[in-house]
Amino acid sequence: PTGHAALDAELPAGGWPLGCLIEVLQARATQHVWQLLVPGLAQAARLQPGPVVLVHPPCLPFTPGLRGQGLTHEPLLCVQAEPPAARLWAAEQALRCGDVGAVLAWLPRARADDLRRLHLGAQQQGRLLVVFRGLEAATQASPARLRLVVQGADRLEVRILKRRGPPLLQPLVLGAQPARLTALLAARRRARVVSPAIAAASPASAATAPVSPSPTRQGVPHALDRPLALVR
Repeated sequence: PTGHAALDAELPAGGWPLGCLIEVLQARATQHVWQLLVPGLAQAARLQPGPVVLVHPPCLPFTPGLRGQGLTHEPLLCVQAEPPAARLWAAEQALRCGDVGAVLAWLPRARADDLRRLHLGAQQQGRLLVVFRGLEAATQASPARLRLVVQGADRLEVRILKRRGPPLLQPLVLGAQPARLTALLAARRRARVVSPAIAAASPASAATAPVSPSPTRQGVPHALDRPLALVR
């Protein structure tokens, strides 16, 4: 399962297909794609334990945030390879490794025959393989069994360009924040609304109450305000 009920309902097998190429097309690489993939990666880790290999991601992931979303048991192996041929080679080698659980590769300039080799590699090992490319790839031929266009920031709009069955005409709207984080931020907002009301109701106690030190410097957001921040 992808972890998103609306998306699972539109996929032929009810989740991410294993042993094939999955393409995710974006106008630009964003961290919110983790919210799309992490629930499924956590599920795949239970079926096929092993590290998740990231081939030349644009930014390093914020691992505490990933652990908070459920990706807790498997390590992340990051391969930095600037030339396109080196990225392709790294992805192929990762797919051939029996210990690897899943491969995520950023290959903006991959050709159809390159993608076909990756598709066959995933097929032989039954791996979860996701390749990220630009939106211009939507008009190019691809052996991918599933192709998605992912856009948005506060929310994710997912269009299914290719799947087994008819195309999906309307985009799916998914939350771009984890459910646990959404609940936490909502609780903080409620606390900010209630606190002034309490202070107004008992001004004497508010005036004499000790002031706790601020957790942040002036103008610097708290870590909870940027839980999916990426480290370059």
